[in-house]
Amino acid sequence: MNMHSADARTVEEALATQEAAQEKFDSETATQVAMQDTLLTPRFYTTDFDELDAVDVSPVRAEWDQLIAQMQADPNRGHFKKNENWDHVDWDGMEPQLKKEFLDFLISSCTAEFSGCVLYKEMKRRGSNQDITQLFQLMARDEARHAGFINDALREAGVAVNLGFLTQKKKYTYFRPKFIYYATYLSEKIGYARYITIFRHLDANPEFRFHPIFKWFEEWCNDEFSHGEAFALLMKTDPKLTSGINVLWIKFFLTAVYSTMYVRDHQRPAFHKALGVDPDWYAHEVFTKTSALSQQIFPITLDIEHPRWQRGLVRLQKANADLARAKTQTGLGAAITRLTSQARAAAAFVSLFTIPSKKHAVPVSTRMEPAY
Repeated sequence: MNMHSADARTVEEALATQEAAQEKFDSETATQVAMQDTLLTPRFYTTDFDELDAVDVSPVRAEWDQLIAQMQADPNRGHFKKNENWDHVDWDGMEPQLKKEFLDFLISSCTAEFSGCVLYKEMKRRGSNQDITQLFQLMARDEARHAGFINDALREAGVAVNLGFLTQKKKYTYFRPKFIYYATYLSEKIGYARYITIFRHLDANPEFRFHPIFKWFEEWCNDEFSHGEAFALLMKTDPKLTSGINVLWIKFFLTAVYSTMYVRDHQRPAFHKALGVDPDWYAHEVFTKTSALSQQIFPITLDIEHPRWQRGLVRLQKANADLARAKTQTGLGAAITRLTSQARAAAAFVSLFTIPSKKHAVPVSTRMEPAY
């Protein structure tokens, strides 16, 4: 097949191009990294597809049709592939720790994008609700393109993720549809905030752009933005999803997503140093943007200026670092350290979760445009 995944009109076409590339090149090491299941690694999800298929978008029809038309116009078709702006990358000359952390970033990003593709494609396959299946087909197409593009970048370094193998062998986590909404909405919106923050920083400071893939982040994050808009509309179809006891679930997912990002990013000091970015500054920028965006549908935001917030994140990060070291060791001392580190991490998360949240009125219309 001569088609590139960037030019595919459907998720099936995009995945077929990756399968053809995989036949020529495979990397067991990268696939093993992508197969890992920890609190910090991207997961594959499954859900109650019948419940999702029963969603009636009539209450948001005007906004829904506008979003679908925008996605059908497909402004990014053909974008996610190498062109004359793709600079040569000296992988052999790259500083070893930076190379290790950057490959970890790319593999994790590829897995996360493909996780969305798998979930969306399955909804499209199982559903009969035309509104819902059409949306998930379009989102699966976008995510397949993103994953394929990252894999193209990985192949230059001599590694690649076997996406077909992941589909068959990676463990799937079941979430009820409402939890899929909360988790995926935040994943898409925080993805936008992360990518646009890096893109704007490197646009102003190009000397820190050590790899050409960052040049593609603006259009990439705009896909993430529109996917978040879709989940906001899905939640708006049922007001109970963002009221009552579910506000506590929203707060839990906000806290979990923010704290996971903070801990994971602090595992890549060389990567952020090469970008010219302080991880604490970056985290605050991303949390600020994501909090502003999430006001479109969530009735609360986290108080990221509270004195306990940053202290709690640091405590959580240090407990996780100690736990990671203890897992590489044996003996009674290591076992005790693992237990105490887990307890410290749990206490830090509880401290973060119990910070009073900030309430606000949700706007009548959830539709937004990228503003950063």
